[in-house]
Order: sequence, then structure tokens, then C-alpha cells
Amino acid sequence: MASATLRRRLHHGDVDGRKYERYDATDSETLSEPLLGSSSTENSRDEYNEERTLEDIWEEERKRQQVHWTLIFSQLIAQWAQWIAKIVFGSGSLFGRFLSLPTFGQIGTGGRLLPPPLSMLQEERLRNIKRRIEIPFDGSRMEHQDALRQLWKLAYPQRELPPLKSELWKEMGWQGTDPSTDFRGGGYISLENLIFFAKTYPKSFQRLLHKQDGTRAEWEYPFAVAGINISFMLAQMLDLQSGKPSTISGIRFLAFLEEDEMAFDNLYCIAFQMMDAQWLAKRASYMEFNDVLKSTRAQLERELALDDVSSIRDLPAFNLLYK
Repeated sequence: MASATLRRRLHHGDVDGRKYERYDATDSETLSEPLLGSSSTENSRDEYNEERTLEDIWEEERKRQQVHWTLIFSQLIAQWAQWIAKIVFGSGSLFGRFLSLPTFGQIGTGGRLLPPPLSMLQEERLRNIKRRIEIPFDGSRMEHQDALRQLWKLAYPQRELPPLKSELWKEMGWQGTDPSTDFRGGGYISLENLIFFAKTYPKSFQRLLHKQDGTRAEWEYPFAVAGINISFMLAQMLDLQSGKPSTISGIRFLAFLEEDEMAFDNLYCIAFQMMDAQWLAKRASYMEFNDVLKSTRAQLERELALDDVSSIRDLPAFNLLYK
């Protein structure tokens, strides 16, 4: 099965297992388009709009805005309730507790969150990660070729380095004999993420590469291609392609950048380990990969929204990693 098939098979539904499936034949060549495809077709949208009156459109928009703002206010009320409870019932200094509370910013136009003011260090590191995301993988560049060779040596230190086009690359989870054809929207950063994972958490990397944990499926997810999809998922979840992140996860990520220049790479390692844990828990097989990735994103977003998380190491899933 071609690599594009894995990326284009869509699952729409809840994490609890109820889902509706369809296929999208659109290719994705840049990071501006998701690896997993688009969520709807233009033709069906046009036909639907033709049947609706202007009054229907305004009424639907009014209801959508009402639900949207209701959700925002309910979230704000819940956060304030937690804040007040900590002050009234918690121990320790009042000012200490106030300063330790997470800051998700104010509500801006369109109901999007506004990030708090960033330090010069955060601004610089955010620009750096944005530059990395915009670099496509280029198989003709020597730097990118050397990075692929480095990944092989980290993955299989006792084995001979194969040519850049070889059947042996499939053992790492590339779809074909030429890894450069699998990057597509993932870009060069997805290769950097894999290398960082192998160097920083080698035990976890090797366990996932060789599928050593749990009872595995007969048709497993391809390791390397899964890693590319995780890089893309993180960039989308953290809202890194906008001017400044305006989601709760993205704003929390900005706080991580203050102390951790490699926050994106570390979060990638956590997400990969979390995805494998979801895979095992669901007893998933190859065709359920998109569903597992969706569950992984949902779990990671929940952890990033926890009140007592102020660094990468505070995330509960960080404990899954082995050095």
C-alpha cells in the first residue's frame, strides 16, 4: 500500500470509537496541507449552499456563534472556579499560588485566545521553530542526505549503511526503497525529530522501532512514516502556522519555550510514545492509524491544559519515556 493511502484515509468521530469513514484522493506536497487530507469536498459544499436561503445562512451562523461563545464562557468559569478553590482551600502563599497559575491569555476577535506577551527569548525560539517547519525535505541536498544516513546509524548502529535507495529502508518503516518520497507535507523537521528522538531517548526509540512493547498487531504501523505524521500533527495542534499560537495547547507551548529551546522536539518524543501506548490499548492495526493519531492528539491536548503543568517534564506522559 502506498504511503499516501495511510495519510488520506480519514476517520471522523469520537475517541470512544464511533466513527464515519471516507477517502480523499487529494495529494499533499507542502506543510500547508495536512498529511491526513482535507475534511470535506468543495463540490458538496457548493451544492449545499445553493439550496440554502440567506436567512438560513444567517440563522445557522447565529446559532454557531451562540454555541461557540457558550463553550468559551463555560471554560472560563471552570478555570476561575479552580483558581478560587485553590486560593480558599490550598496551602502555601497566596501570591505564590497566583503566580503559578497557568496563563492562557485573553479572548480576542473571533473567540480566539490571545497569547500573553512573549519575552525576546520566546520570540526568537518561536521564529526558529517556524523556520524549521517551513523547510521541505530535499533529497538532492547533501545536508538532508547526511541526516538520513545519521538516522540509519542511530537506528542500527551495528549494521552497514545502505545506499539512499535500498529495500533495507523499509525495515525502518519507510513505504518504499527511497525514503525521500515519504516526507511530503512532513518536511525536513520530521527527520530532525526522529534523529532527536534517537539521540535523546535511545531506549524508547529502539523499543518503538522494534515494536518491543505489548502484544503487537499482525499489520503494524510503519515506524518512520508514523513519525512524519506525528510531526505534522504537532505543528497543527500547536497552531504554529499562524502568526502566534492562539489555542490552549499552543499558548502552553509558548511557555515551554522560555526554558526549553527544544520543546517541540521533546513534545514530539512524548507524542510518539503516547501514540504507541494508544495503539496497544486499542489493539489497533494498520488501517486504524488515523484513529489512533486522533486519540493521541486529544490526550496530549488534555495534558497540556492541566493546571499544574509548567514544563515538558510535568506532563504525565513524560514518564513513559526511557533514556
